Amino acid sequence: MKITTWNVNGIRAREAQVFDWLRIEQPDVLCLQEIKASAHQVPVSLASSPDHWVYWHGNKGYSGVSLHVRKGFSPVEPRFFHPAFDLENRIVAVELANLIVASIYVPNGGKSFEAKMIFLNAMERFIADSHAAGKLLVLCGDLNVARTPRDVHPELAEPEQIGQTPPERALIEKMIGHGLVDLGRHFAPDDDRLFTWWAPWRNMKEKNVGWRLDYVLASQALAKQARSCTVYREFGTSDHGPVTAKFEGALFDPAAVVAGPPVPTPRAPEPPAAPQLDLFGNPK
Repeated sequence: MKITTWNVNGIRAREAQVFDWLRIEQPDVLCLQEIKASAHQVPVSLASSPDHWVYWHGNKGYSGVSLHVRKGFSPVEPRFFHPAFDLENRIVAVELANLIVASIYVPNGGKSFEAKMIFLNAMERFIADSHAAGKLLVLCGDLNVARTPRDVHPELAEPEQIGQTPPERALIEKMIGHGLVDLGRHFAPDDDRLFTWWAPWRNMKEKNVGWRLDYVLASQALAKQARSCTVYREFGTSDHGPVTAKFEGALFDPAAVVAGPPVPTPRAPEPPAAPQLDLFGNPK
């Protein structure tokens, strides 16, 4: 299994790059965040795919997530769903037998720190309940929290800044405490320059002066099968880099996947009808 998570910061701006990633890297699962588009605004080249089960969950110009599952990986169209705490099109999950994969975009907290904490608390309860039910989890996305001081470049360290505060970090640790492994840190325990987001100015990306905000969190049983978790800083023009985790062996039984309802293919809205005018050019 190969799974990629990527905050694209606008699917319409990154259309060709996402298409190239799917074509060249061929991930079994692709999780995108901050697509900033409703379903009918998704570029035609990505809206639907003969090779993927695709679910778009967004709104015009703000937030939004998507999930792409390769049909060779799951021959049956699986069930996509949104946990009850989903607000502002920020999470979509898919059930693959006993495995749940989710694409998540946590609020950054700048508009409302309270809303961010409510979302994080609800996500922690969702993880706890799923773990208690015996589900295997792979949670992917932009969590908008640098887990530890090491996950922020020293030049940008500011413990009172949103994204670095103790309450946020405590919730991330509480989530991980429900039987999850942070694969990025698991494979690079001593790398103090492991970042996934860079401010889009002063060549911060080129200099690798950033934060680690994008994660692949996997249940311990799955983490034992993980072989790598890599950040592709130099790929694409988003302010985030794609993160890909690779696993060995079967993570679920494709024959046990319960088919979900068909996902509607995104279509452009019908253009408004031309107004009917009278002989003098006035609307009737």
